Amino acid sequence: MPHIQLPEGLTGITSAFAFRPETAKPMRALAEVLLLGPSSLTSGEREMIATFVSARNDCHFCQASHRAAAAHHLSGDYDLVDAVCTDYHSAPVSGKLKALLTIAGGVQQSGRNVTTEHIVQARKEGATDLEIHDTVLIAAAFCMYNRYVDGLATFTPVDPRQYDEMGARMAAQGYTAGSADAAAR
Repeated sequence: MPHIQLPEGLTGITSAFAFRPETAKPMRALAEVLLLGPSSLTSGEREMIATFVSARNDCHFCQASHRAAAAHHLSGDYDLVDAVCTDYHSAPVSGKLKALLTIAGGVQQSGRNVTTEHIVQARKEGATDLEIHDTVLIAAAFCMYNRYVDGLATFTPVDPRQYDEMGARMAAQGYTAGSADAAAR
């Protein structure tokens, strides 16, 4: 049961967004830019970073919904997304993504845990300054989104099919106002 009176019938972050639409608009816009906007990282890679951070923060709603979005960007490859969350060092992803996940993991714990060595390794693996920037911002934003969802104790579905449907809509329609409402129902 949510800690405050959130709109009924909406799951996760969407109920919090509906409660306070004026804060929802910039939060949705940020997710849209970070996860679907122009980038040399694929949307699947960026969604995996969001999923990875959400899993580490133990935010089931965000982890499950972004896991599904990542999988839909990756031709339905849930196994790859799960491998990244389980042990990204041995997951079949690029060295660059592994280095960026190390940075994301540092941000998730504390921004000060990102070291010069992490940045050097990411650059050695071919990461650009923009990719490093966006990785840090995705990780920081998802710490906020995770705490927003869990701090209000929003309704979290348990049926994996609901998350698959959310992920498909998020991958196809994005995160801005109309699409985000539909994505989290």
